[in-house]
Amino acid sequence: MKGNILVVEDDDTFRAFLETVLQDDGHQVQCAADGEKALRLLKQGSYDLVVSDLKLPGKSGLDLFRETRNDPAAPQFIFLTAYGKVGEAVAAIKEGAVDFLTKPLQDPEVLLRLVRHVIEEQLRERDYLSLKQCEAAGLPPEELIFAGQAMAPVRKLVHDVAGTMANVLVFGESGTGKELVARTIHQLSSRRNAGFVALNCAAIPETLLESELFGHEKGAFTGAVQARQGKFELARGGTILLDEIGEMPLALQTKLLRVIQERVFERVGGTKEIKADVRLVAATNRNLREEVAQRRFREDLYYRLNVFPVQLPPLRERGDAVPVLSRYFMQRFSSQTGKALKGIDADALAALERYRWPGNIRELQNVMERAVILSREKVGLSALPDEMLRTPEPDALDSRERLKSAEREIIAQAIKKHRGNRRLAAEELGVSRRTLQYKLKEYGFLEER
Repeated sequence: MKGNILVVEDDDTFRAFLETVLQDDGHQVQCAADGEKALRLLKQGSYDLVVSDLKLPGKSGLDLFRETRNDPAAPQFIFLTAYGKVGEAVAAIKEGAVDFLTKPLQDPEVLLRLVRHVIEEQLRERDYLSLKQCEAAGLPPEELIFAGQAMAPVRKLVHDVAGTMANVLVFGESGTGKELVARTIHQLSSRRNAGFVALNCAAIPETLLESELFGHEKGAFTGAVQARQGKFELARGGTILLDEIGEMPLALQTKLLRVIQERVFERVGGTKEIKADVRLVAATNRNLREEVAQRRFREDLYYRLNVFPVQLPPLRERGDAVPVLSRYFMQRFSSQTGKALKGIDADALAALERYRWPGNIRELQNVMERAVILSREKVGLSALPDEMLRTPEPDALDSRERLKSAEREIIAQAIKKHRGNRRLAAEELGVSRRTLQYKLKEYGFLEER
């Protein structure tokens, strides 16, 4: 288990030695030569552990520890000290420091074993707190978020990107679980002990959206009777989700681009630059490439956001997930309403699997909440909406098959035209490479190739 570590040491040679030893063990390391710089770094970023000399020019290591220990997000401290200062190190431990080591370090492995132990304990504690937060918020476990074979590639992508600082752009129809996936990325990241802040860009009036994002100073506009923090400040050290990013006005897109590029912003009506210490995840149900072509979305912002695209399949393409999700929602709403339902009968489950789910998981959740309210022992057909009880017309089924056949033919032509180059084919089709990859697998191209 690797951590983000701050090394505070005024001796240049020993500081470089510590940095090399910790980096070689896989940890991310930043360094400071004195307590003042270390304090600034701690205020700007998020660290799992501080390895600090007790004796420093100006602010001592013990002063640094005492000034930060009451912060809920404060990192653990390991002190380094000369033999003559062991008493001060023992006092620091009594105040909450993890441990101390005496200098010079004869065996670097002693430090590494201690660091690994501290990081492991930190991450286990965060895992526990994250689980409790998910339970309190009613969030489902990961097995439910990624239920169904079509979500297996998405699950891998989420795990691959979570440990990085790359911007993530989540695509998907309304109700497919974009915010849930964004929260999962946050929970799997090194920033999980800090806040997750979500903002729906389509739900805020255009005149107020800038203030919601960046905050404002007192008197910045009519009604601004006091200064207020925006979402970027509230998410400091954590993750911010900008949902429905395609609805953001062009003028504000320009300001967001500057935040991404320079990692600073100003409040509305302010002049002081504030550091944007956040992980950015954006989500949309629009085709942003088409929005760019229509000049409704900035091309440079699109490429900044689209560093790591994640495409969520609609629920109609996750048929094997419907029974799993249906039972989960039934149990959840049964518990909330104080009922002890025994399950979903076979006919009702077949109807749930047969339905096309235009509203995706959000619609399924609403259907199951209503069904639980109307049910006594089991969820039956009578508890489901009328439109779910109709057998699809043959013509409708034929139309869907014809549509899929046409889509398959278009994809085949694009692949053939570009001699198997999926990147060029995806660009011509106006979809992401991930979407094309999914379609190739769905239509059997990958097995054919």
